[in-house]
Amino acid sequence: MLVTGLAVGGCTASADDGQVAAEEQATADQAASDQALSADAFFDPGQPLPGITSADFATVSAAFATVETPADGVGPIFNETACGNCHKNGALGGGGDNIERRFGKFDNNGTSFNPLGAEGGTLRALLSLGSFTNGTQACNVPLEVTPPDATVVDVGRLAPQLFGLGLVESLPDSFFQNLVAAEPAATRGVLVMSPLALANPDDPSEITGALHVNRFGLKSQIPSLIQFAANAYQNELGITTQHCVRGQSVTAFCAEQLPNNKPLPAGCDDLAPPQPADVVAATGCPANTDDVVGSCANGLSKIQDDIANFTTFATFLSPPPPDVFNTSLVGAALFSVIGCANCHVDSLVSPGALGSAATFKTPPNPAGIRAADGVLRAVPGNFTFHPFSDFATHDMGKLGDGLGNNAGDTQRQARSMRTAPLWGIRFRHLLLHDGRTSDIATAISAHDGEGAQAAALFNLLPADYKAELVKFVHSL
Repeated sequence: MLVTGLAVGGCTASADDGQVAAEEQATADQAASDQALSADAFFDPGQPLPGITSADFATVSAAFATVETPADGVGPIFNETACGNCHKNGALGGGGDNIERRFGKFDNNGTSFNPLGAEGGTLRALLSLGSFTNGTQACNVPLEVTPPDATVVDVGRLAPQLFGLGLVESLPDSFFQNLVAAEPAATRGVLVMSPLALANPDDPSEITGALHVNRFGLKSQIPSLIQFAANAYQNELGITTQHCVRGQSVTAFCAEQLPNNKPLPAGCDDLAPPQPADVVAATGCPANTDDVVGSCANGLSKIQDDIANFTTFATFLSPPPPDVFNTSLVGAALFSVIGCANCHVDSLVSPGALGSAATFKTPPNPAGIRAADGVLRAVPGNFTFHPFSDFATHDMGKLGDGLGNNAGDTQRQARSMRTAPLWGIRFRHLLLHDGRTSDIATAISAHDGEGAQAAALFNLLPADYKAELVKFVHSL
């Protein structure tokens, strides 16, 4: 049976017997509380991890579900008006049926990826503000189009689940490096690293501009949850933000996304009021930035409120529980034998040395995160969880989406996709990165590249064995 547990450490003895007794009682009370949370919260998706009160989690959940308007900064182009509109299957924060569209091009005889930044970058927003009036300014924001010189077109990317991501966030880079090093050479993942554009000020391991192991995004293109949130607001909602991290103004998310990068008249980006000249001077962001925290003088650290609440919600969104009443031990064994567990790793199914390396457990004292209320909260330490992913990228052959993360990426990088975590798969309506199927067996058979052998072995299984393996995956 697959179980998610929480280990509670004991107290350190002191010379004062009364203090020892009090500490032991406090530890026992905390253990009982954590036991209750584990028993109650983890049988339904969408519940909070220990470390945040139900009332505070409800506050950040409501913020995540809030429908934004052009007066809040939505636009000029966007894909949705609320985070919760995309992430809702199974519970708020689950996957979605929304599929964004992307494009790109390969230069130099097909060897070098070009994201066509001058034509809007790879994301083609599906909505625009259209015709509206801002004061006396008449505006007409066109829909984005796929550029005619794009050679990779109409690539779909499905809205991912956010379940349990705070636990993944807490793991140090070294965990993923050790995990990948233990994988079989033929299917060993590649960890993507990128500079942090927005660091968590309360995590000493995160420094703006420093390289960090990416673990989020369908192509492992995002290194942290705060950056995931700021990126989503900027690109999916069209809401731009400025932040302060240890006295440095972070301006990476200030720029509005314009339809295919074509300039618009002033005031036609949205209906949010412009920033005053003194704020522009203090922050380094343009006047049309939607939400700013202001001057970062005197070493100020402040994440803009919407981004702080989104990050806190995602941090404390519990992992989905396995369906222990509808699983299959035979299917679990087959999952390992045919090679699924080579990439969808977990100590429950990954054999030998990899099994030890694939034990996902939060560090004893995870770094905290602050919501808009400024309170520092952290996910539980020494918490074992089971995402069934190495969070690395693998060359998926024809199954890859064909897009690079950065200019100059190779064809192999364009074919590479992050191993999708399988926990909560039964709450998904659509599967694979582009939502092309809702059937687990079809999704397995579609694997190519480094997943081709596992797919071939699955296709050779008798029908009843296929059903057992599908039953196991569906239970995760």
